[in-house]
Amino acid sequence: MSVEFNHTIVLSRDREKSAYFLAGILGLEVGEPAGIFLPVVTANGVTLDFATVDIDIPRQHYAFLVSEEEFDQVLARLVKAEVPIQADPHGKHPGRINRNDGGRGVYFMDPAGHGLEVITRPYGSDPDSALNGVTEEITEAVTGKATEEVAGENTEEVAGAR
Repeated sequence: MSVEFNHTIVLSRDREKSAYFLAGILGLEVGEPAGIFLPVVTANGVTLDFATVDIDIPRQHYAFLVSEEEFDQVLARLVKAEVPIQADPHGKHPGRINRNDGGRGVYFMDPAGHGLEVITRPYGSDPDSALNGVTEEITEAVTGKATEEVAGENTEEVAGAR
């Protein structure tokens, strides 16, 4: 049996703001609305269907695997948009990226408060890497503002003109 992950619903306060933020950071396209959903499709065909809701939204975590070149582009977009970054999901290393498994990784928040992660190597792909646990400072990175505020303020800049 062949099983593949196809889609998930991403709850947000403003589907346009959240979908365009993610698409802008990752260099993806926002699709045409489908009912209450605004889709963003990744390279492997998984669709994130953004929906606007008026309820308390539990924080979710979404991780994206990219190439080293794509990581450079993502990091540059985050820095340009002044989106706070960190090397870990707990915020112990703000303004830094991680070097786990011999690759690179970064965490940041979307406008709805979801935790986003971009990595260049799958977890556990190099458990003996000398870089596991190492973090690297990104001197241009923003660390001072609340992530939700910055993400919301700069969504249009990140995504470009719609």
